Amino acid sequence: MKKQLTVALAGNPNSGKTTLFNSLTGSKQYVGNWAGVTVEKKEGILNYKDFNINVIDLPGTYSLSPYSMEEIIARNFLIDEKPDVVINIVDASNIERNLYLSMQLLELDIPVVIALNMMDVAEKRGYLIDVYELSKKLGTKVIPIVASKNKGIDELLDAVVSIKNSKSNNFIKYNKKIEKKITEIKNIIECNDSKYDLRWLAIKILEQDDIIIKEFKDIFKEESAATISSYLDDESQTSIADGRYNYISNVLDDTIEKTKEQEKPLTDRIDDILTHRWLGLPIFALIMFSVFYFTFDLVGNKLLNIIDSFINNTLATSVNDMLITMGVSEWLNSLIVDGIIGGVGGILVFLPNIACLFLAISILEDSGYMARVAFIMDRSMRRIGLSGKAFIPMILGFGCNVPAVMGTRALDDENDRLVTVLINPFMSCSARLTVYTLFAGIFFPNNEKFIVFSLYILGILIAVIAALIFKKTLFKGESSPFIIELPPYKVPSLKGIIIHVWDRLKGFLINAGTLIFGASIILWFVLGFNLNGPAPIYNSLGAQVGKVIAPIFKPLGFGDWRSALSLLSGVVAKEVVISNMAIIYGLEDASKALSVSLLENFSQISAYAFMVFVLLYTPCIATIGVIKKETNSWKWTIFSLIYQFMVAWTVAMIVYQIGKIIL
Repeated sequence: MKKQLTVALAGNPNSGKTTLFNSLTGSKQYVGNWAGVTVEKKEGILNYKDFNINVIDLPGTYSLSPYSMEEIIARNFLIDEKPDVVINIVDASNIERNLYLSMQLLELDIPVVIALNMMDVAEKRGYLIDVYELSKKLGTKVIPIVASKNKGIDELLDAVVSIKNSKSNNFIKYNKKIEKKITEIKNIIECNDSKYDLRWLAIKILEQDDIIIKEFKDIFKEESAATISSYLDDESQTSIADGRYNYISNVLDDTIEKTKEQEKPLTDRIDDILTHRWLGLPIFALIMFSVFYFTFDLVGNKLLNIIDSFINNTLATSVNDMLITMGVSEWLNSLIVDGIIGGVGGILVFLPNIACLFLAISILEDSGYMARVAFIMDRSMRRIGLSGKAFIPMILGFGCNVPAVMGTRALDDENDRLVTVLINPFMSCSARLTVYTLFAGIFFPNNEKFIVFSLYILGILIAVIAALIFKKTLFKGESSPFIIELPPYKVPSLKGIIIHVWDRLKGFLINAGTLIFGASIILWFVLGFNLNGPAPIYNSLGAQVGKVIAPIFKPLGFGDWRSALSLLSGVVAKEVVISNMAIIYGLEDASKALSVSLLENFSQISAYAFMVFVLLYTPCIATIGVIKKETNSWKWTIFSLIYQFMVAWTVAMIVYQIGKIIL
């Protein structure tokens, strides 16, 4: 039987932690949330020699004196769960700053292995690191690796399994005054039952760690708390930080040799162009346009046509013929062919476009460019009262609004966070892309990429205008300063890209197999029956509901019950809009292709207005749920639903009415 081992990955943001996690676990990983919060939690399984290793990818942190939710989670896990081993990922090309966290980890009562990552980058910059001497100085194993190329992984795992029962034999000796305070605090608290290592706890108290201070006031006697409080001053905090940096400096003086004069790094030279004050935004727009060109013209539509032909011709015809041969009743045949294949298949044909979009965004994220986008947008965002940091969850919204709304937790200012939650659904998620792909392909076949690109830009503009109004009215106040570390540019690893794309596609496929499958069956029934029993489609329950709400959309150019019913069902999931249209028009006239039916019921301008409405109106149920969770308020949740519908209706109406005049 294999031995069980829990290993935590800890490191600064952009140190290559996630790349190492993907390298270790491959496809044997799953994503959830940390208990009680919506911060993403990644775990993976690794079998190595006689060990079954559970790998936890902790959120990136610069320190064990946490400020953000991610940093609190990382520290709490290390202290409360006490993993068997901590792998501390250190960026070898930025080693001095990364080692500050290492010093704090080594003070914990947990075995630590330091994975010295990006050794290839460090060597290119002229750094020669004596790994053996560094390991000796730090008192723990230091393993050089290049996670993106899977170099040094076996050596790292060997170190992990060999160190699991040992502890660091080294900790920093601070100046005499600090060491005296540490000893005295330890003597006071050693009789108390505490889950913390006493030396580490004493240091945290001297650093005036808010969480620890709050906790020790509850668990220590009054006289102990008063005595400890007398030791607290700013000088102690500064002395401890200085002690760590001095120790790091001395260690690096003895272990790093500079072999050549450092030239301006390639990353900085690229940034001179990509983050240029005037060129940054146009380059970002050009890159996003290239993404849509790739998603549609270059690759996506070619694959879409192949899958569309297979599902709607070969598969549907074959299944229909087989069911007729088997003597299956007409209603069951219709349910399977028109309902299930028509509904679910109508969504699966867009899989290539969705995959291409995810692939392009993953490459931009892993290369380091997306962090620059937040920096580029900071100046523009400040004009509307938000910081560039608010643009990060907005970018996430291009994939899915659910994690994007969750991502607002990283914002320090509560007003900024609420504003970003309220405007995030205007960012066009991948599910809406199915609607754009169908309509733009039918009504604008030669300009599909331009049309879809315009919708994404429109979503950003509407979000910006809404934010400006909110910051001038409901959420007045200055936004918090924006500080971001720009990671070095890197060539994304193929393995990492595949994992990222598959994780996102998996959600799309699960929706197709659950929500859309169920919605397709329900819609087939409401289109085939009314309260009196079986009925023709134009007298069905679904048609009656559609006819009631259809007048609302008449000024927008699509006041037809079919469109109205499809939009209503789109609140479940935006993909359902297309699957329901496929079912409705398929049941109405099976001899007509969906594209022909749409051309008969929409003009170019009403089709564009329809896409604008889909872009801006009420988000899906999952997003509504997470808005409620993040705002902790039904008031803001209901407000967001009403105002988003009103914005969508108004903008789509303006587009249609002006378009009618011009065209």
